[in-house]
Amino acid sequence: MHVLTADGIRLAYDSYGQETDETMLLIAGLGTQRIRWTPAFCEALAAQGFRVICFDNRDTGGSTHFTQLPAPQFGALAAALMAGQRPQVPYTLHDMAADAVGLLDALGIERVHVVGRSMGGMIAQILASEHAERVLSLTSIMSSTGNPALPAASPEVMALMMRPAPDPTNDEAGFVAHSLAFARCIAGTGFSFDEQAHRTIVREEIRRGYAPGGFARHVAAMAVAGDRRARLATIKAPTLVIHGAEDPLILPACGEDTARSIPGAEFMPIDGMGHELPKETYAIVIDSIARTARRATRAA
Repeated sequence: MHVLTADGIRLAYDSYGQETDETMLLIAGLGTQRIRWTPAFCEALAAQGFRVICFDNRDTGGSTHFTQLPAPQFGALAAALMAGQRPQVPYTLHDMAADAVGLLDALGIERVHVVGRSMGGMIAQILASEHAERVLSLTSIMSSTGNPALPAASPEVMALMMRPAPDPTNDEAGFVAHSLAFARCIAGTGFSFDEQAHRTIVREEIRRGYAPGGFARHVAAMAVAGDRRARLATIKAPTLVIHGAEDPLILPACGEDTARSIPGAEFMPIDGMGHELPKETYAIVIDSIARTARRATRAA
């Protein structure tokens, strides 16, 4: 693990491959750490000829924890949004995108290929639209546009996601079981569910750095992000949109809407995949990301 400070934010990151190769920046999802981009995935992507960097978003892992800021209450947040108000939140997805830009600046990297999953896909979209000069290509995985007309996850899925988790510092087994139940809920039927691997990665995230309230602050940032379609329409970088055909959390229609909103974007649904990135999909996903990146290189 490497650590640097950018604009006052501590950012923990890992780097794979040769520093002289074009850089691929991987952005993690809601409340999760950079290790969800597994070493096997990162090493295989680096073998395609890229320097691969994955980092902990703020409020996760080894990056700055904003525990001095109160965790938003989901009920109050939802009520304000239903009333047409924009509630005050600790920070926004734009702030998180600025963290990524700060990381690149600190490393002296001018332009990158950006890959984001779930909430990380939303941050990647902001980078490609608001910081277009820094983005060579974009891959948005199991993400959405913020279009309010899109279908939402079922109440059952949302209730399980929003159910308070046990404090892992007092009840690690309960926290792991909570995480495991949700992971099973959002997994697709086309791939094996590796329970042991999930238990291992959640325990590793606890060990690396649990941020009390971090999940809620991430949710709040997503909740006020708004509709990005107008900005997505300005993206000129080659774009790939990957989505699980069985995703019950961010439904496939959300991926389709993302691809429609970005000129020339390719939509790649994966049969049997839910809101996950099973190891069985690594080969096709990595090949597709690399192909999209090379489209940008050829164009340049």
